[in-house]
Amino acid sequence: MDQGSPCTAERELLEAVSRITTTSTTSPSDEEENQPKAEISCQVRKENPEKDDMQDSSATLSPNSSMTTKELQEYWKNEKRQCKQVKLLFEIPSTRIVEHRLSKYVMYKIIILQTGSFDSNKSIIERRYSDFEKLHRNLLEEFSEEMEDVSFPKKTLTGNFTEETINERKLAFKDYLRLLYSMKYIRRSKKFIDFLTRPELQEAYGCLRGGQYTKALEILLEVIGLQERLTRGNPVSIVPTLCAIVVCHKDLEKPDSAFEYGEKALSRLRVHTSHRYYIPLLETMITLAYELGKDFLSLQEKLEEWKTKKDPIRVFTLKELAVREYVQ
Repeated sequence: MDQGSPCTAERELLEAVSRITTTSTTSPSDEEENQPKAEISCQVRKENPEKDDMQDSSATLSPNSSMTTKELQEYWKNEKRQCKQVKLLFEIPSTRIVEHRLSKYVMYKIIILQTGSFDSNKSIIERRYSDFEKLHRNLLEEFSEEMEDVSFPKKTLTGNFTEETINERKLAFKDYLRLLYSMKYIRRSKKFIDFLTRPELQEAYGCLRGGQYTKALEILLEVIGLQERLTRGNPVSIVPTLCAIVVCHKDLEKPDSAFEYGEKALSRLRVHTSHRYYIPLLETMITLAYELGKDFLSLQEKLEEWKTKKDPIRVFTLKELAVREYVQ
């Protein structure tokens, strides 16, 4: 048969897809597991089948003999995109000493970068020694076995503010974060994610409750990118932040932006209609769609469908839910 025939090309593509699929589900070697790496979505689905409904509900095309060469090529592209490694790097380029009347401490500036991305994708946070110390204690409670060989820089009675000590700790904390992120169960843990995002979220929600929507929105937009990269295996977890952004845009009279982020939140709740944010978000989206002249009937149908299946209960508005987040 002519090597350039469509049948041969199709068969070769099928064989290539089969090899890649087999490779992508192979367990990593011990050496690979000890290296810092991000999640590969196809591996996550294999290891956590119960979380499949948290992924995008659109089904992935499976290779079969009835597919055309063009369809196989498209499938190949999708597989490569889904299995692409996402890795975060941690840098601590600088510090600053904060002095209050009764306290003095060092703040470490942490830059979190995604490999292969431009500076626009970086996140910048600040943490002090006691924040790292609390994280270490919390992780030891849950991951004592994994943390067995993880060292933590000790506190000293004197010399904590010398340039030499601060520089040593900068390097130590950078290696510490890199090592934690290299461990699958730790990087997915709520305690690790909270360390990197919770202080900023607390500040943002405090601003939201105080009616400082511009400031709240500025912080939320900074943290949402980092949240998305940290919680790729659990997209529903960022729904509260997306909804808080909707609330801020809506109160700042920016309905277009509010609707845009509302659509992102709804897409993550497609198969989670029992989620506490689902109905308040639907009601807000109906209002926004009507205001913008968009199709609101399909949203209204989803709301009515939900009401026929569920017992009538008191549902908070989207704003009421948002202001309750991170209340001490």
